[in-house]
Amino acid sequence: MAKKNTIEEPVAPKRGGLFEYAPAPESPAAAGDIATSYGHFIGGEFVDSSGSEALKTVNPATEQVLAEFAQGTDEDVDRAVAAARKAFAGWSALPGSERAKYLFRIARIIQERSRELAVLESIDNGKPIRETRDVDLPLVAAHFFYYAGWADKLDYAGFGAAPKPLGVAGQVIPWNFPLLMLAWKIAPALATGNTVVLKPAETTPLTALRFADICRQAGLPKGVVNIVTGDGRTGAALTAHPDVNKVAFTGSTPVGRAIAKQLAGTRKKLSLELGGKAANIVFDDAAIDQAVEGIVNGIFFNQGHVCCAGSRLLVQESVQDELLDALKRRMATLRVGDPLDKNTDIGAINSAEQLARITALTDAGEAEGAERWSPACELPGTGFWFKPTVFTGVSQAHRIAQEEIFGPVLSVLSFRTPEEAVAKANNTPYGLSAGVWTEKGSRILWMASKLKAGVVWANTFNKFDPTSPFGGYKESGYGREGGRHGLEAYLDV
Repeated sequence: MAKKNTIEEPVAPKRGGLFEYAPAPESPAAAGDIATSYGHFIGGEFVDSSGSEALKTVNPATEQVLAEFAQGTDEDVDRAVAAARKAFAGWSALPGSERAKYLFRIARIIQERSRELAVLESIDNGKPIRETRDVDLPLVAAHFFYYAGWADKLDYAGFGAAPKPLGVAGQVIPWNFPLLMLAWKIAPALATGNTVVLKPAETTPLTALRFADICRQAGLPKGVVNIVTGDGRTGAALTAHPDVNKVAFTGSTPVGRAIAKQLAGTRKKLSLELGGKAANIVFDDAAIDQAVEGIVNGIFFNQGHVCCAGSRLLVQESVQDELLDALKRRMATLRVGDPLDKNTDIGAINSAEQLARITALTDAGEAEGAERWSPACELPGTGFWFKPTVFTGVSQAHRIAQEEIFGPVLSVLSFRTPEEAVAKANNTPYGLSAGVWTEKGSRILWMASKLKAGVVWANTFNKFDPTSPFGGYKESGYGREGGRHGLEAYLDV
């Protein structure tokens, strides 16, 4: 008797039979020596603060104190600005080709010390080592290389013949990309002949202080780069200082609004890169698996601590169920845990304060009727952690659809027509970024022309390059960083 030609259903292997990732930890010792306490970097030297107040920076994955650092006073800011002013005459007088040599040297040292810097960033910030190693540090070096190339070509940048530097730049950077935001600001400032006083975020000062050591290693003239640590009080003293000619700030919209009011009528040049609530828009002809990877990268990269994160998913109704099923399957594979494990996808939330904000806004989403879903995953017992989360049944009136959560939380809305997608995407006070997923080039161009966003990605998300300008509209700020456009913020044009 002939055997029936049947196909047996595959038997799912037991959990232990699946491919399991063994721990692949990076050694924290690679970060080098972390001092128990730090002062400021002023005039090419580490100096004590004029005050006695000290702050602490902790490892968000373990809650262990890493170091103490000085709370900058008005007098400390005065000293730093004076050192930058003194150095400005000589630095701005150097030929661009000579300034470029210092920037090239800094870029090469960053590459040589990239492992050390990547581990230190992960320890202080909480982001996965895979991201600091493969994204942050290569981009940091690339920005210094790129602006080194501009230093002797400013006459040809399109801002007139012989454009002049502004003077002393006061720069305040956030905690989500500490070293990368430092590079975004310091590299163009130095290339154009300005000197700098920079204040890092109070939860992530360590890589900025390590960068000070790189400046000394590169032989940068004393006073060209100064770093003053502290909280918002120090930042306010720096932005208000009468001898600062240019202020650059990246951070929250409320603080940016306060700085804009503070500087009104002072003749200081100001650039602001603030919050966002980006729409990631998926049409029914998009490659679903590709779009899912872009959605995951858009909202779960760096724990969602990204101003241009794709925190609102707008999906065409006809493919909504299919896409959400695929997205949930992909989310179930994300690994949350030790930032120094090379297998980790989602690290620790940067601080207890930020975790509380994420928790409050997600609780509000549930209270307002949205449906919450997270994959099953065990969170570490110590540190600050939050599961990757998606909300469905979200309306445009929900707080989670309007307010910047700055965490691994995605809100899903649907649309039927391209016009409806544009209307919903633009229904936000922010205007920093957006993403469009479709196979039609004409639709991409049409959408890009209608979306009120400084950056529109097509069939990708969160792609950065030092040659491309970045910045927003509306409450996402003004001015551009990166590319040729990034030079203008530091030139008297």
